Amino acid sequence: MSTVAFIGLGNMGGPMAANLLKAGMTVRVFDLVHTAMQTLAEQGALVSSTACGAAAGANVVITMLPAGKHVKNLYLGSGSEKGLLDVVASDTLLIDCSTIDAQSAQLVATQAAKNGLEFMDAPVSGGTSGAAAGTLTFICGGSDTAFERAQPVLNAMGKNIFHAGGPGAGQIAKICNNMLLSVLMVGTSEALQMGIDHGLDPKVLSNIMKVSSGGNWTLEKYNPCPGVMENVPSSKGYQGGFMVDLMVKDLGLSFEAALLSNSSTPMGALARSLYVSHARQGNGHRDFSSIFEQFAPLKK
Repeated sequence: MSTVAFIGLGNMGGPMAANLLKAGMTVRVFDLVHTAMQTLAEQGALVSSTACGAAAGANVVITMLPAGKHVKNLYLGSGSEKGLLDVVASDTLLIDCSTIDAQSAQLVATQAAKNGLEFMDAPVSGGTSGAAAGTLTFICGGSDTAFERAQPVLNAMGKNIFHAGGPGAGQIAKICNNMLLSVLMVGTSEALQMGIDHGLDPKVLSNIMKVSSGGNWTLEKYNPCPGVMENVPSSKGYQGGFMVDLMVKDLGLSFEAALLSNSSTPMGALARSLYVSHARQGNGHRDFSSIFEQFAPLKK
């Protein structure tokens, strides 16, 4: 069975690593937050004192980090500090599940190839609930060989695994998805609030739209109106789930990608502006479905 090094044990990485343990794999973990490592240690993970220590000798390395700069520093090294590419074995498969800019993913992939290593960007979709349930979607960018080698490990954490193309393709596909998600969440929120303003029951309206031409994922799985759907962030004070700050980050990535390709994304740009404004009002750490409140009447 594979030995997997898992670096980055946040809201997504922690449950993902736990599912690898459940699958019977040997998992070495590292995170800057000691309690995150301890939680995995109690489930059978081996705690490492450094990221490079976790990666050395592993068959597969998985990283889940906040931004492109962190990914580049970890893999390529920074200053006098060695990167993962300097310490892993020659047959180690490298998988980065962070959502970052495609250029950073391509840079790391290029350097990994020079070192004779396979690197694949594999950002995920499905949120914290999907991470815990092992039903994530992986959107992969890399060689056919890397994609094939990654299957046993990814299958332990996800349900849908796609090969989008070469290095960086996973990141492009992910930000296209999240840009659309933001637009759907904003549109669903304003439609529901307009119905409420006219005296409609949001549960009834949601059921109508869900099976009509306006149906979408937010209505089916993640309703933004409090009290309409159980076990979603909107019914828990918008706690948990996918933070507004992370949506702002992803929409920034989609904006940058649109500039590079001269793509027209007016709805994505508007959604980004709305989410930036929402974050500036102190909502950055709340779930992104809290954008619903932007359309609610002002409290007296």
